[in-house]
Formats: sequence, C-alpha cells, structure tokens
Amino acid sequence: MHPMLRRLDDVAAYLAERGDVLAVLGLGSAGAEYDRLDDHSDLDFFVVVEEGAKPGYLASIDWLAAVRPVAYSFRNDVNGRKALFDDGIFVEYAIFTAAELARLPFTGARVVWRRADAPAGLAEYGPPPPRPQLDSVEFHLNEALTNLYVGLHRELRGERLVAMRFIQSFAVDRVIALLRLTDPRVRDRRDPFEPSRRVEQAYPPEMLPLAAMVPGYEHNRQAASFTLSWLKERFKVDPVIAGAIESVLARERARARLRDQ
Repeated sequence: MHPMLRRLDDVAAYLAERGDVLAVLGLGSAGAEYDRLDDHSDLDFFVVVEEGAKPGYLASIDWLAAVRPVAYSFRNDVNGRKALFDDGIFVEYAIFTAAELARLPFTGARVVWRRADAPAGLAEYGPPPPRPQLDSVEFHLNEALTNLYVGLHRELRGERLVAMRFIQSFAVDRVIALLRLTDPRVRDRRDPFEPSRRVEQAYPPEMLPLAAMVPGYEHNRQAASFTLSWLKERFKVDPVIAGAIESVLARERARARLRDQ
C-alpha cells in the first residue's frame, strides 16, 4: 500500500474511536481512482461528523497530530485546512455534516471508513459538478479569440501579467475545451472541476502544443500568434476578429522593432 493511503487509513482508524465521526472519504487520487496516486500527490479527504461536532474539528488539529506530528498547517477554507506532516505528506481536508455533504458537488469519492449507522451512499452524495451554461464549439472558439485580442491590448498598455493570463491561460482553457468537444482521442481520466489537470496525458504535444501556447511572461505576442494560427488551422474563424488580432500583432511587432533599434 502506498504510504499516503496507509496514512489515510491511520487517520480513519483514529477517528473511528472518537465517537462523533460518521465517515472518512478519500477524494482525488486518494478516492475511487487511487491507482493514480504517486509520490507527487497530496492527500485529499472529507471527515463527516455528527451535528454539533464540526466546530471542534475545525478549531483544533489534535486529532490529526495524534496520527503523526504536523509540521505546518493553516485554515484554507471555512470547512477545512491544509497541513504538512513532519514526514512530508501533504494533506487537504474538509469537515462536513452529512446534511452539508448532500448539498456539495463532488465526484470520485471513496469510503475509507464509515460508522455502521452512517447514512448509506455517502460517497455518492452531492449534485454533479455544474456544466458551463454555454458549452459549444462556437462559444469556446470565440472566447479564445477574444481572449487573445484583449490580452494583446493589455500587452500594448504595458499590463504584461494580465496579458499573459488572457493569452496563455484563459485562451488555452478554451483550446482545451475545444479539444474535449471535437476530438474523442482522450487517453486519460478527466477532472470535472479542473480541465487542465492531466491534460498532458490526455493530449500529446502534436495535438496540444502547450510549449508554444504557454511560453511565459515575456512571450505574449508569440503565444497569441501561435494560438491564433492553431485555431485557424482547425476551425472556421471569423475573419473580422482574426483580422483585428493580426492588426494588434502587427502593432506589437512594430513596437518590438523600435525597441530593438
């Protein structure tokens, strides 16, 4: 058994003796797809407690430190904390009552331990993750194009960081969505809450050339030019917005030549 799964079993075994815990659920790579877990994973879990017990579990980490000394922790959410054990295992946990859990969107949970009288189906609780209101090729394509356009104008204004986010983050998110909708050759399990997770395993570089789309802070123009070309090769791009992007790129090139003189 991987040391992280053993640690989660140890946490569950300790909590099972406390009397006010209903269940411990593993999430992410400690959940139903625990075969994904490796030395670079963190340990995500929910502790499901009786009504009235939640404040105590949030206020103190004595129950966590009883399993293994905790070197570092902080409250990262109204429902839980992040913590680092002294042996380097990093955890993120949240505390919920069964009623709260039933309203929470989550997926891929695994019951590590449950009390005999705990409600059935705890790992299946919660609505599915919300789908985007607009999830079409037309939407994602035009969002990507307008992200490039706005980002290039931010670059011209001198706002390079926000330009990078528009060009190398927001637009690339839309590119990933386009691949999801148009290419069935997905070779890995997707994360419904974070589409960029495991994207390198899902799409090889020849299909999704991230190195060219995300070259870094000083290369917004190159990234925008490449992503525009990638979109034009694969989709019917409106010539008006394409022309507008190309016009801004030309201004950027002219500005770069002046800087180099």
